[in-house]
Amino acid sequence: MMKKFNKPFLLMILTVLLSIALVACASEPDESASSDSDGDSGSSEGQAGGDLVVAVLSDAVALDPTGVNDVPSFDVQFNIFEKLVWQDENMELQPGLAESWEAIDETTWEFKLQEGVKFHDGSDFNAEVVKANIERIQNPDVSAPTAYLVDMISEVQIVDDYTVCFITEYPFGGLPAHLGHPVASMVSLEQIEEDYAAMEDGAEPGSVINEHPIGTGYFKFEEWSPGQHVKLVKNEDYWNGEAKLDSVTFKVVKEDLTRIAELETGDSHVSNPLSPSDLERVEGTEGLYASRTDSVSLDYIGFNVNQEPFNDIRVRKAISMAIDKEQILEGIYNGVGLPAKGPLPPTVFGYDDGIEGIEYDPKKAKELLAEAGYEDGFSTTIWTNDSRERIDMATNVQAQLDEFGIDIEVEVFEWGAYLEEIGNGEHDMFVLGWSNATADADNGLYPLFHSDNHGPPGNRTFIDNPELDELIENGRTAQDEEERLGIYKEAQELLVEESPMIYMLHQEYLLGVSEKVKDLVQLPTKYLYLKDAYIEE
Repeated sequence: MMKKFNKPFLLMILTVLLSIALVACASEPDESASSDSDGDSGSSEGQAGGDLVVAVLSDAVALDPTGVNDVPSFDVQFNIFEKLVWQDENMELQPGLAESWEAIDETTWEFKLQEGVKFHDGSDFNAEVVKANIERIQNPDVSAPTAYLVDMISEVQIVDDYTVCFITEYPFGGLPAHLGHPVASMVSLEQIEEDYAAMEDGAEPGSVINEHPIGTGYFKFEEWSPGQHVKLVKNEDYWNGEAKLDSVTFKVVKEDLTRIAELETGDSHVSNPLSPSDLERVEGTEGLYASRTDSVSLDYIGFNVNQEPFNDIRVRKAISMAIDKEQILEGIYNGVGLPAKGPLPPTVFGYDDGIEGIEYDPKKAKELLAEAGYEDGFSTTIWTNDSRERIDMATNVQAQLDEFGIDIEVEVFEWGAYLEEIGNGEHDMFVLGWSNATADADNGLYPLFHSDNHGPPGNRTFIDNPELDELIENGRTAQDEEERLGIYKEAQELLVEESPMIYMLHQEYLLGVSEKVKDLVQLPTKYLYLKDAYIEE
């Protein structure tokens, strides 16, 4: 579904918003190269149990970990499936379905697996399962959009039932972190085989898994009513201590204020996300509180560099200079978050604090537009998904660029349709976010900017720069930490110069939460860790 807003109507809305100090709107789904969690983040004394209702902005796109690359989908999968390793609240690797791992040599990683782990269907987790899952991710017929995270693995060797070795094509020290990404979630072997059989009969990859996903996690899948809710129930046979909650329902509530109202009435226990503009309301309501979490994310406005006039670097740089990001950060995000200078947040390895971003410079912007032949401006579109916050960002940009003669139409899509459409490359400008689950520069640069990843894997600006490709590839293979930092410094400088996107901000994630909910944890990747959460009546 797509909505279009004409400029006079949008400018009228924007004028009203600006008149109340530019306080706009809500958090939105991110696209994600994200990471999961399987471990203990601490527990509290108190009454266990309860049926938790999480009001979410967007429904999952799919429940098969290989089929998608977005936060709303991974947020549900996160509590059904587990991975060999997981990243904790500090983005540090912890044992998951693997109890230990080590580098045997430059291209060999050995993982020792947990013994006695059962899938929700009663089948065993072992080395054969690991091999089948990795090979499924790499299978071109499955077309996993995040297969790039394991494409360096040339072979999976089964040493014994509970030992597996990964052989890589080149030295790659980041492999354990990559195996903490949701795409590396372990699916039941029986279900993988059933899904392959369905594909042979003409079904889409993941069709069987999407109907009833089977993992090893502390929650089991119960039902999915698309567009309405996904319900999970406690796995009473969980191998590592069962969850406290009896069930969790991810309830789709698209309107921000409706999610807040549900918190106030008790119909929901968590609003995910909480709009920065609703922060004061939640904090001022008895029985509610706001959870705040630093992120490994980037919010950006992208240009499709294959579409005129954005195939001209002067136009991209001019628009980057024409946008007052501070106005957006303060007005729409209520000052919650950090302004971005480049593609990597400060919480990610490889971030260069010395990078000089593009500063707000309207005069220089007009000069560059004139130099490119657009002294009188041009007409274009900006696409976004259906979150208040992103719509507000798009309309703010629309109003700011109107001062330069640039006539922008804002087009709004439902989340799943949005990802599909911008993956096809028909857009001009677009608003999106990226969550970096591995907290490493490779996962913030390779999917977003390497020419191998045009479309669904992440490169929706469709940038194709051989020099940039080489830097990103060198960063992947370099073993020395200082060498990697130097490479990523060059890559970030080049990306500022090329300006395939406007690097807007690094969010602070907000949740609205009932005080009845205890031990709720949101990770820097945006996922909710619910194993230790419970409701205290």
